[in-house]
Amino acid sequence: MLLSFRVENHTSIREEQRLLLTPVYDDARPREAAWEAATIAGVFGANASGKSNLLDALSFMRDTVRWSMSRNEPGSGIQRHPFKLSADAREEPSMFVVDLVIDGVRHTYGFGVDDEQVVEEWLYSYPRQRRRVVFERDGEEFLFGDQASGKLRQVKEITGQNVLFLTVAARASNAEVEPVYRWFSESLAFASERSPEHPAWLRGGAASEEHMAGLGRLLKSADTGIETVELHEQGPGPETTTAEPSPSARDRFRRWSLKRTSQERRDDHESYVVPLPPGGGKTWDHVEAFLGSLPRERTTLLFHHRGEESATPLLWAEESLGTRAFTTIGFDAQRALEAGGVLVVDEIDASLHPYLSAKVISLFRDEEHNPKGAQLVFTSHDAALLGRVRGEEVLKRDHIWFVDKDDRGRTSLYPLSDFKPRGDDNRARRYLTGRYGAVPDVDDELFRDALRRRVQAREPEEAAP
Repeated sequence: MLLSFRVENHTSIREEQRLLLTPVYDDARPREAAWEAATIAGVFGANASGKSNLLDALSFMRDTVRWSMSRNEPGSGIQRHPFKLSADAREEPSMFVVDLVIDGVRHTYGFGVDDEQVVEEWLYSYPRQRRRVVFERDGEEFLFGDQASGKLRQVKEITGQNVLFLTVAARASNAEVEPVYRWFSESLAFASERSPEHPAWLRGGAASEEHMAGLGRLLKSADTGIETVELHEQGPGPETTTAEPSPSARDRFRRWSLKRTSQERRDDHESYVVPLPPGGGKTWDHVEAFLGSLPRERTTLLFHHRGEESATPLLWAEESLGTRAFTTIGFDAQRALEAGGVLVVDEIDASLHPYLSAKVISLFRDEEHNPKGAQLVFTSHDAALLGRVRGEEVLKRDHIWFVDKDDRGRTSLYPLSDFKPRGDDNRARRYLTGRYGAVPDVDDELFRDALRRRVQAREPEEAAP
């Protein structure tokens, strides 16, 4: 589990900011669950306040751990994103630190980088609640703990100045560092982009029929009208038999007719549409033609909607943006809950009704649905998530964080617990009235003046003959 994440000098973050998931209040985690940290952290704030930059910092740390060997050629330096509104910041290192619990053992790993090299790097473990040094790095100088193996010590000889020691040591199969490396490579996941295109996990072949069964139940529970979700695959070659829908689904689809006469076919090779003859109904022949037009080894989804008589299948491109967004994030959440780890979602409320966002969040609060203590870290603008949705509290006090930006463009991160809230506070109303900060400071006069100038500029154009 992630206990905390610290970052300094990255994008709009100038001074060190810390996201702390160890709870202050007892209600942040069920008593029955053996969770060592809160399983949810929701970050709220105004536009351009730095919410996404906090998540980007965690993404940068993960990518550097995973790819510093392959991306950083000798002498090429390090591509980073320091705070740009201060000349001093551009000369100072960017720092990233995580505190983790892996298989019951706490670990602290961090590094600092500038434009040229890894300035410092360290890994500590706490097997008996006492700190054990695995390694410490200060530029090109290394210090190892007493229990470090000779194999681990040798890694320093092949570690470039712009490459993380952790990356090289893990690639060399050193058991001392592998748990932390695997946490970054396997347990820290970022939600897929939610767009009109097919999600990346569908293109990547990560979905299974079991996943679809769970996804169908989630979509059905959210009152989307969807009964089940089905994978439909196009085989890799002409000899391969295309996966067939069930005969009952085929029969139901033959009885279904669309009133639209045609649909456009997209050119981006992600979403494809079948032209329909005027007055014709969409049949499985049309769907098979659609599937045949896809590149080989492509998979699409069929959403079976309940109708007046029976379920009717719809293609991905025919679903609403909200349904597609909920499908994408629902699948990501499902995988996180199955495997454990951390799921990071930027703007969880994008294209989603507050009830659907709350539905996803609730999965991580419930120890029955979340037996492995998976964690959800997200950003949002939706104040409704700070209160109750359909009578149920969405977030506990320890789940709520805010970001704000000062007049010098510096992002600050702080928890709701700083305000010593009561459990029955109307947090949504207090947030919207500015009690917690992290809301836009709109200059009403300047806003009206901008609109007035826009209207005045348009009037001569409209009056011209």
